[in-house]
Amino acid sequence: MALEIKESFEVAAPVDAVWAFLNDPHNVVSCMPGASLKEIVDDAQFIGSVKLRIGAVSAQYQGTITYVERDAAGRVVKMLAAGNERGGGTVSGTILTRLEPQGGGSTRVSCESSIDLTGKIIQVGRGMIEGVSAQIIKQYVGNVRKLLEAPGAQAAADGAPAAAGAAPASPPQAAKEESINVLAVVFKVIVDRITAFFRRLAGRA
Repeated sequence: MALEIKESFEVAAPVDAVWAFLNDPHNVVSCMPGASLKEIVDDAQFIGSVKLRIGAVSAQYQGTITYVERDAAGRVVKMLAAGNERGGGTVSGTILTRLEPQGGGSTRVSCESSIDLTGKIIQVGRGMIEGVSAQIIKQYVGNVRKLLEAPGAQAAADGAPAAAGAAPASPPQAAKEESINVLAVVFKVIVDRITAFFRRLAGRA
């Protein structure tokens, strides 16, 4: 099953800080619900895993993320993802991210993802998978904002020295989930769809 996902959001942080943030595997993994970093192979590739939990049943996908393009001048980074699940499922795709400086020192982040899924997960249907993916992305965006917009986040990202007599700045931490609770996310998707349905009905009245 092939999926195309697009997301655009603004972060109240300068483009240089956002660029440095996205090129650090620790930051990318720390913002993704259910993800963990296993090994940094080199400056262009790292190994990680994502755990999904559906009620009492869990599944874990392990794979690699490779930075295949880093255009510092154009502020474009492209990552290639490939992973496998113990039950035989696979996931592969690309994630293209563009950064644009905005007024007031903020940055517009635009992401385009092309994902291909196989295995038992596709049995839930395209609509549900797309809805769940959108909710997971919202959690990811929220964590990115939390890390980059927190007091002291820019200084920590830039490696700025602490003032004399002050403790060194430490980067804020995103609220980490051990796994993506798909059941809760699916419930949120269903509620959103029901709400939208009744809004449409009210608009026709």
